[in-house]
Amino acid sequence: MAAEPSALEGAGVLPILVVLNRNAGSADEGAVDAALDVLRAGADVAVAVTGDAAELDEAVAAHRERRLVALGGDGSVHAAVGALDRAGLLHPDRPVGIVPRGTGNDLARALGLPLDPVESAAVVLAGAPRALDLIRDDAGGVVVNAVHVGVGAVASAQAVRFKGSLGTAAFPLGAAIAGVTSTGTELRVEVDGRVLAHEEQGWAADGRTGVLMLGVCNAPTIAGGTPLAPAAVPDDGLADVVLSIATGPVARAAFAAALLAGSHGDRPDVCIVRARQVSFSGPSVEAVADGELQPAVGERTWRVEHRAWSVIAPP
Repeated sequence: MAAEPSALEGAGVLPILVVLNRNAGSADEGAVDAALDVLRAGADVAVAVTGDAAELDEAVAAHRERRLVALGGDGSVHAAVGALDRAGLLHPDRPVGIVPRGTGNDLARALGLPLDPVESAAVVLAGAPRALDLIRDDAGGVVVNAVHVGVGAVASAQAVRFKGSLGTAAFPLGAAIAGVTSTGTELRVEVDGRVLAHEEQGWAADGRTGVLMLGVCNAPTIAGGTPLAPAAVPDDGLADVVLSIATGPVARAAFAAALLAGSHGDRPDVCIVRARQVSFSGPSVEAVADGELQPAVGERTWRVEHRAWSVIAPP
């Protein structure tokens, strides 16, 4: 059901709620002030600085009539969409604004949003809604850009240690550390009800094999531009599923080089398919959803909800 316009909207004034993460290290004050100046020149602006999901939920509940604008990276957008979802306010008729100020900003890149805060704030005021797919997991979590388990999760955990000082350079450093320490996990992966590559690869009878990385992608890149799923389209109703079984030391190094070049899909130990539902089972592994590390689980299912929300994108 579409939301009813607020009194401010009825008067021709756009009411927005700008959400800032007080724990984010890359949203410098100058960029924040510049973006807010642009937004205040064209809208009625409320600002909420939050530090966890509970505070974000409170802010959304207190400003239900306002359009939410996430000022931050993929993790901030992930948190904002989750809060709207929990509040029952996530709908394609209630577009979310994004002013990308994170380390990776991969969803913003996929949508062609400018990375300059002034330019992206202008898009929030003058852009057009674009409906996007949402990836939802069986525990109630949401994914807006990509989720991955295996070596990618290890790399992200390592990169967190260096993001404050190195910025996007933390991602390849984390990947290098993970490439040395990660040897794969025995997982069973299913896409749309069938075991992925079981027949083609001659895997174990129960469908398990050593998995270096499993990615479920709504958009093409992760970690600030790494093309995990180069052909992914965020509104086609399908997730791009990337599975690497390159678990040997030489194969891991070769996979890493091919991944950075976007040519990993040509390798025989990599499978890329499109699906509406993806699941895995096996030993507990950590996942990274939109750049945010998730608790380790032994099974998970993700489903694509076609055009379940929208973003203000360049016209």
